[in-house]
Amino acid sequence: MTIWPPKTADLARPAYRSLARRLVEAIEAGLLQPGARLPTHRALAEDLDLSVQTVSRAYEEVRRMGLISGEVGRGSYVRAARGEPRLPWQRLAGLDDAVDCSMLVPVTGELQATRMAEVLKSIARDLPAGALFSFRPRATLESHCAEARRWLALCGLDVDAGRIVPTNGSTAAMTLALQTAAVHGDLVVTEELGHHTLKSLTATLGLRLNGLPVDAEGVLPEAFDRACRTSNVAVLYVMPSGLAPNCAMMGEERRRALVDVAARHGVSIVENDAWGPLSAGRPPPLAALAPERVFYFTGLTKCLLPGLRVGWLVVPEASVASARTRHLVTNWMATPLMAEIASRWIADGTARALLRWQRRQLEARNRIVAERLQGLRFRAAPNGMHVWLSLPEPWDEDAFVAHARHEGVAVAAGVNFAIGPGPHAPGVRICIGAGSETDIARGAGTIARLARSAPEPALLAI
Repeated sequence: MTIWPPKTADLARPAYRSLARRLVEAIEAGLLQPGARLPTHRALAEDLDLSVQTVSRAYEEVRRMGLISGEVGRGSYVRAARGEPRLPWQRLAGLDDAVDCSMLVPVTGELQATRMAEVLKSIARDLPAGALFSFRPRATLESHCAEARRWLALCGLDVDAGRIVPTNGSTAAMTLALQTAAVHGDLVVTEELGHHTLKSLTATLGLRLNGLPVDAEGVLPEAFDRACRTSNVAVLYVMPSGLAPNCAMMGEERRRALVDVAARHGVSIVENDAWGPLSAGRPPPLAALAPERVFYFTGLTKCLLPGLRVGWLVVPEASVASARTRHLVTNWMATPLMAEIASRWIADGTARALLRWQRRQLEARNRIVAERLQGLRFRAAPNGMHVWLSLPEPWDEDAFVAHARHEGVAVAAGVNFAIGPGPHAPGVRICIGAGSETDIARGAGTIARLARSAPEPALLAI
């Protein structure tokens, strides 16, 4: 099967969707480079014996994904990267039924839908007036912060409600933390395999970003210390509890070592704990060890339900006023309705019940994946949402991702998470939250088979 240009016989019905899929695959595989000009609608229609309308509809599908652009009189082109980060997830919606192991999401099902319907009915009966009519953030969300403290206690933090800033999820909290902890031109250091949006966010905020060497526990203290001695580091950004792409779980001794280095050099720390208490028995957060310098954030989106966009930023006492001011001018306040749902779930035990359910589901899926990947080099956490597979030679990431995609499985290449120009050991992130256990078993089996075989260059040309 030829990816691009495709053969008419390779196109399934509906033809526009199949043609769009071939075009996406060609771009993702690098066969069509940024700036490449595509055939005109009429020329491609004639070559494939399709209607011009069919080709136009296919191009429009891919244009909506942001992969191509079109200008009247100039034609259609593959969009240039323009310095934007590569997305770790693949654009699959509406194109096929591939097993999507590229998007980091929790397991969801009828249970979450039922619980949400129940809480919405409850809210409809007695929604607090403040959630509808109040324009004062602190007054509106004061009771919510009291419930948030209970959830943060599950995460290992005992904090005063006055240090909690409710946000619309972890992304908003992450942005606010960096806006408060650093100023334009400051240097942020982080894991060399880190958060995929951090490069774009720091660039937008006018911050510099460097990656630090890591091991199985995350950032090496000596590397952090060396960076602080040779550069004016303002912030260390870390994901210490399995959230990093390579599943690094930082032990308590390592956490204390990093805190000690930060204290010695006067550096703030931003701690991304978006999974919250998902991993049972983990060490205490860095924010519990150094509350005076750690900006800690977590939420319910990753560990409970994607649509529940609510999170909390815990701020050092000295930075509370500046954090609240920055939040006011950028977001004003977290959405009261989302905060009300979260508060009720925490208060009535629903949140903890869904957390326990999520742990069981992920534990079962991790066992399934571990059985399929046996004998290969991979890392995972017992209740983690993804697995890091180190690629054996002679595989490289782009080739493996492309081959897996053709076998009906979407995974994320390690380069999407690389911070800085330095090389990293090739690997892929395999997310296990989407789809059914059957889907995950099939996807992991396909990935294992590919990893145990040699790359087949001809695959992309037949």
